[in-house]
Amino acid sequence: MNKLLPHSQSNLISLICAFAAGASTSLSFAPYGLWLFMPIALTFALWQSQQLIGKHAFRYWLSFGFGTFAVGISWVHVSMATFGGLPLAVSLALMAILSLYLALYPALAGYLLNKIIPPQSASANYGVLAFKYLGLFPALWILTEWLRGWVLTGFPWLWVGYSQTNGPLSELASIIGALGLSFVLAIIAGAVMLTTQKRILPVVAVLSVVIIATFITPYINPVAPTGKSVKVALVQGNIAQSMKWEPDALWPTMLKFMDLTRNHFDEKSSVDIVIWPEAAIPAPEAMVEDFLFNANQVANLNNTAIITGIISREEHNFYNSLIVLGNHHSKQQPSADYQINGDNEFRKHHLLPIGEFVPLADLLRPLAPFFNLPMSSFQRGDFIQPNLSAVGYKVSPAICYEIVFPEQVRDNTQADTDLLLTVSNDAWFGSSNGPLQHMEIAQMRAIEMGKPLLRATNNGVTAIVDPYGNIIDSLPQFETAVLVSDVALYQGETWFKRIGQLPLLILCSMLIFIAISLGYRGRRAV
Repeated sequence: MNKLLPHSQSNLISLICAFAAGASTSLSFAPYGLWLFMPIALTFALWQSQQLIGKHAFRYWLSFGFGTFAVGISWVHVSMATFGGLPLAVSLALMAILSLYLALYPALAGYLLNKIIPPQSASANYGVLAFKYLGLFPALWILTEWLRGWVLTGFPWLWVGYSQTNGPLSELASIIGALGLSFVLAIIAGAVMLTTQKRILPVVAVLSVVIIATFITPYINPVAPTGKSVKVALVQGNIAQSMKWEPDALWPTMLKFMDLTRNHFDEKSSVDIVIWPEAAIPAPEAMVEDFLFNANQVANLNNTAIITGIISREEHNFYNSLIVLGNHHSKQQPSADYQINGDNEFRKHHLLPIGEFVPLADLLRPLAPFFNLPMSSFQRGDFIQPNLSAVGYKVSPAICYEIVFPEQVRDNTQADTDLLLTVSNDAWFGSSNGPLQHMEIAQMRAIEMGKPLLRATNNGVTAIVDPYGNIIDSLPQFETAVLVSDVALYQGETWFKRIGQLPLLILCSMLIFIAISLGYRGRRAV
């Protein structure tokens, strides 16, 4: 039986190592894409914490998680300091508090790992030891990641699986999703951890299964091209965030988008669908009725549909919305279809806390300008909404932050959906890594759903993604430009679209139940 060394193993040096290991995982995500850092960091943390119990295990994994998020989402403070009116020290402090909250989830996983199967029980029986790292650890990690994506409206950023968006295991997501990839990487880390116990067979077996599954997946993926395509134009207006909500900038902003679009209405380069980004029209529909009806007629005359972000209103409620101007049902129509408060509209459901609604608004709004950002009083739309219809094509939309929620995207992607669409305004986060990580997450949704994805943003990253997560065309950030491309269409439903996350969550729950039983028996035997 190994001697327990909770004090020496949880001292300051150990916690610093944990923080550094967590911080290194940021290199696995965009813009770096060094995916191997993720399993290495997890393996190191498992090895260093293997003898820790109770509060010592909790502190260790809390430090690991704090390193992960303090570095990985350091871009969060940009919106608070630059556009929220907060002093830099205050914005950094708030970011640190958020990071500490998010670190509670890996801390919970690490605490329960050695609580359910204590070190002495694992060391007494190799079978229990193997199950601890190949069954219990992945199950705990996935359930805590899932909880992080659900509790308090959810923040599923930096899931371990996203490190594989451009990695060798990416296509497995068409079956098991991003959360399933987290499970696979956690198992790999657990298997490598067992090599430190001079057990080589687990890592050989795990890697063999993963390699075989990765090789087979493309052959069982039901998604295939239809041979058809749709020509799209994604307009990147590059409107300065400081000007976006200024009343004097409203008409210049709208005219800029129309001028950029008009160049693609001639017969030689005529497009089917034009996409303007989130809140491209930064005003309620009723305020810009003349402009909308003019754009509606122009789109109809040019056999086109324009999908644009706008603010819609119903009675006293405002919504962050997408509407379709021009032709809804076919490329050539005798008249345009758009009407104010029509049914071909999408209203954002998953609102961003502080940015789009303020919890405890009466208490927080008087404290600082940060809690009074423009358009921070939206209402939410329905969880499931009909696809948008644009010149006969079915488009499944997600506005900005919504694209990070796989089950919401899944529930809104139908059998006849032609395209996934996400629009955003990441100008809030400047030149930080935030917009690049956001793009990476959107790529994962394309793999999971097996559909081409269009991403139109105010200042980047504007891009077109194929059903395998590859960016096939994009625009440089911080430039005014239009991305025009023929997008190939696909048919078929991925396995993930059919089954979603539920089977994985059930499996993880069963593994934890088995581990509790093994841990109980182990404690009785020791």
